[in-house]
Amino acid sequence: MSILYTAGIRAYTALLHVASLRNRKARLMLRGRRETLGRIRAVRRPGERWVWVHAASLGEFEQGRPLMERIASEHSDVKIALTFYSPSGYEVRKNYAGAHLVAYLPADTPGAMRRFIDALDPELAVMVKYEFWGNCLRELRRRDIPVLLISAIFRESQLFFRPWGGWYRRMLRCFSHIFVQDESSRRLLEGVGVTDVTVAGDTRFDRVTDIMRTVKDIPALDALTAGRSRFTMIFGSSWEADEEVYFPWLRARGGEVKGVIAPHEFDASRLEGMREALSPLKTLLLSEIADDPGRAAEADVLIIDCFGLLSSAYAYASVAYVGGGFGAGIHNINEAAVYGIPVIYGPRHAKFLEARELAEVGGGFSIDSRESFERLTDARTGLLNTAVRNKAGAAAGAYIRSKLGATDKIYSTLKL
Repeated sequence: MSILYTAGIRAYTALLHVASLRNRKARLMLRGRRETLGRIRAVRRPGERWVWVHAASLGEFEQGRPLMERIASEHSDVKIALTFYSPSGYEVRKNYAGAHLVAYLPADTPGAMRRFIDALDPELAVMVKYEFWGNCLRELRRRDIPVLLISAIFRESQLFFRPWGGWYRRMLRCFSHIFVQDESSRRLLEGVGVTDVTVAGDTRFDRVTDIMRTVKDIPALDALTAGRSRFTMIFGSSWEADEEVYFPWLRARGGEVKGVIAPHEFDASRLEGMREALSPLKTLLLSEIADDPGRAAEADVLIIDCFGLLSSAYAYASVAYVGGGFGAGIHNINEAAVYGIPVIYGPRHAKFLEARELAEVGGGFSIDSRESFERLTDARTGLLNTAVRNKAGAAAGAYIRSKLGATDKIYSTLKL
């Protein structure tokens, strides 16, 4: 199985090279991987203490960030190496000041992992949520380097729990300790003999609370919302499939509500297409009013065409719509719910415990069509009704507060 796994990694890497001829993300990933060893050697000095944290992309980075920052605050002699798998994570966070090194994870082949771990030589490795790289884990275990998995969540359908999943179960046993989000995950692991497990919760709750406490002022949103007095819905991490659901509602409510859209990805063509699709609403880009943010008061819709502001932008919302749920899966609903506002998301959220739990307490709402979105936002019985909205928002805020403390639980077990 190890031979087949490594062959699969090599085949995928070969496909990346082919894709890189046309695909920018593939080019970025390959170039970044080639640069990783050089980046390590440029900053790594003999005798230094390093902790390595690996996150697939931005969402996992936000889960790992509270632990990285806690280690840095308590151990000034420890340096942090942060790696990403995805260009979507690396390109946004490559200048993250909380790490002494930010790089791409090399391809998970035996040779590449030996060279990577030789160069970095961490005293502790931390994988976030779903990162299971067989050759990497075996190499860490061979060297007796402790490796943790944090904020993990498991489902019965995963290969680890299938009768033929023995090779995958052996990967789990490479971890020194696994910190899971819920009791169901702990029981699943116990059922396959993995017992070095603690139910710690999800570090994202700690992270979004930290963000809320240090929220950035966004003058354009102050102007758009008239100091947060107008009903405003923020559509965060929006994809085209989401926009097919809510664009008609925005056009129909023109002048009655304000909309703020933060596309998950964008270029000039996509932004222009969004403006055309929202016509006749007056739609402005945040970038075009940077020198005069007060102009946002004239707009019906403001598009945030930059990264790094969404988590603070939610502070201006009456209701949040978090995108991705009509595609691969929803984005971070916690960073909206922390402000005590109702959160709407699409139907593909089965992998997200917080989506189920937020709905159970009345702070989150799943929709599966344009019609269900419009029913949910009805002015009389839905979230445009102040009493209904306030009740749901209070439930959302209380839910986030009830989930704090995962970072403390994990940090208290570290031996640094």
